Amino acid sequence: MPKQLCKIYRSTKKEGMYLYVDRADDLSRIPEVLLQRFGKPELAMTIALSPERKLARADVDKVLAAIAEQGFYLQMPPTVEQYMQDMRDRNDKL
Repeated sequence: MPKQLCKIYRSTKKEGMYLYVDRADDLSRIPEVLLQRFGKPELAMTIALSPERKLARADVDKVLAAIAEQGFYLQMPPTVEQYMQDMRDRNDKL
């Protein structure tokens, strides 16, 4: 699969919530109800996604599939359990 240029937007309403969209489509395929809950999207970055690329809190294959199917991928904030597991994984002294 070739690289896909994506824009990543952060939510102004919910810390840790991000929208991944195709750069060409931008926000045109995002349902209005989702945008209302998400808040004013703030561009965090533009990146090239490919199956080889690692993302911090999302599975790149799921992100690419969601963008292809529905036009976006919504990354929710981590739960407390996910956050604690990430901390344990990063610190071998715990």
